[in-house]
Amino acid sequence: MLAILAAIVFGLALLFDLADVATDPFDYQTLVTVGLLLIALHLAGVGGSADWRGRAWNRRRATRR
Repeated sequence: MLAILAAIVFGLALLFDLADVATDPFDYQTLVTVGLLLIALHLAGVGGSADWRGRAWNRRRATRR
């Protein structure tokens, strides 16, 4: 999910750079920094899908054998 958000942010940064849009809080360098942060969080495993069955389901399944 974070990788998709990073791709969107990088796309916006590219559009801002190509159109020479310069607003104070969100210039293209800020968006590139945010995109790199999102990529780093994605690679670190933050925001990944969780296994909602959990370990208890695996333990119950193992005891039935």
